Amino acid sequence: MTTTSSTTPSTVKGPASYFPSIEKKYGRPIADWQDLIRSSPLTRHMELVNWLKSEHGLGHGHANALVAHTLAEHAGK
Repeated sequence: MTTTSSTTPSTVKGPASYFPSIEKKYGRPIADWQDLIRSSPLTRHMELVNWLKSEHGLGHGHANALVAHTLAEHAGK
């Protein structure tokens, strides 16, 4: 008997899995947050996380997910 995984190819994993709750909680699209991160003079991961937390009121997990995804996207270019 063959079993199939409960995850489908459309299941979002990693930092992006936080995106729907980030948009719902803070009322801004992810693209806005990514634009903020990209336009910040800060470049280090934890500097950006702490900035999002202190200046924009994000929780640590949400800030970390946004920064990780945005920096990884930038590194791939």
